[in-house]
Amino acid sequence: MVLARREEPMEYLIYSAPLAIYVIWYLVSRSRLKRQSFVAQKEAIEAGLTEPASLHPAIDYTRCIGCGSCVSACPEQEHHTVLGIIDGKADLVGPTNCIGHGACAPACPVDAITLVFGTARRGVDLPKVSPWFETNVPGVFVAGELGGMGLIRNAVEQGRQAMAEILSRRPRGDGEELDVVIVGAGPAGFSASLAALEAKLRFVTLEQESLGGCVFQYPRGKIVMTQPAVLPIVGKVKVSLTTKEELLNVWLDAQKQTGLTINENERVESVTPSGDGFVVKTSKGEYRARTVLLSVGRRGTPRKLGAPGEDRSKVVYRLIDPEQYVGQRVLVVGGGDSALEAAASLAEAGASATLSYRGDAFGRAKQRNRERIKAAVEHGSLSILLKSEIEEIGAESVRLRHEGQSIEIANDAVIVNAGGVLPTDFLKSIGIAVETKWGTA
Repeated sequence: MVLARREEPMEYLIYSAPLAIYVIWYLVSRSRLKRQSFVAQKEAIEAGLTEPASLHPAIDYTRCIGCGSCVSACPEQEHHTVLGIIDGKADLVGPTNCIGHGACAPACPVDAITLVFGTARRGVDLPKVSPWFETNVPGVFVAGELGGMGLIRNAVEQGRQAMAEILSRRPRGDGEELDVVIVGAGPAGFSASLAALEAKLRFVTLEQESLGGCVFQYPRGKIVMTQPAVLPIVGKVKVSLTTKEELLNVWLDAQKQTGLTINENERVESVTPSGDGFVVKTSKGEYRARTVLLSVGRRGTPRKLGAPGEDRSKVVYRLIDPEQYVGQRVLVVGGGDSALEAAASLAEAGASATLSYRGDAFGRAKQRNRERIKAAVEHGSLSILLKSEIEEIGAESVRLRHEGQSIEIANDAVIVNAGGVLPTDFLKSIGIAVETKWGTA
């Protein structure tokens, strides 16, 4: 008779110890995540930072199992809290910190996440675009920021994919007709241009300013948050946290390496259907093409204040070089990231800056920018006037309405960062339909 071997208590301990350690580690980690999530959500609500600015996750709480896979997948978690666990379910606890990576959705094992634009309280106007980037006007495509993809890596990928779709149509231009006109040389337009060059298409890229598009318009030294992107011909570009200048140098090196030509300082004035294609009129000429790819920014025309004195030469609508304002008294108007970046850059450069915003909190700004603003205020180089609006801009001063009272401050320059007007009229002139997204895909 063979007797069963008897397990000794010590052997049980040896086998179960690793499992016990893992369970303890898991419980401690979950407890820490819950505390962090609660604190982040409370701070966001108290600060009025509850509206995401771009593409973001909508979570189906009836399906969510609270596993935290989305939290781990978010590339921004390393820098600040975006997603968390509240009451056993995933939640967007830092809405304004979400910049639209979209990594959370595929990471969810139960498909509880849908990526959407806008919210029930704040709609976002976007041109109607098919899954293959074509608008309701056959032959006109949209990629990048205009279509809602502000994140650089996503915009680069969209530009490449849109050009792949255009190429699949096998456009055949004659001796005078181009295969495609690419409007805009930001991340999406630059990527699309490289893809067109690689495919040996007949094309032209038009940019009303300079290479980089919306990136070029950032304040000098601005930190650009992105992920590694894959550019046609060039390959993977590994950029995580960098300055505007460094990112533009990557673009310029790629342009030099590939020999890509971009028609800078050439503004598109109209796109008109003609036969099987389009006539694109610009500030410098006219082009005939089979297809058109719009990869312009969403800001369009800078939004003006409509205040008396706004036509003075000291009023501008974007900050290029903070150094030119050293020692001057500068008023920055706006409450978004561009305004906060401009105000912080001015204060850090040595200007005496004041930031005016009609709201009671910087609800759309990223945490990194709010931290820079806080540091500048503590340093004494920046003043903030919330719940304020400009009444009149004088030669040496500005009068504002602040919390119901009229005040006047000495002033040498005004920088208005109140956003831009979506180029709706331009889109409608082409026949492109625009819809408002209220928390929908």
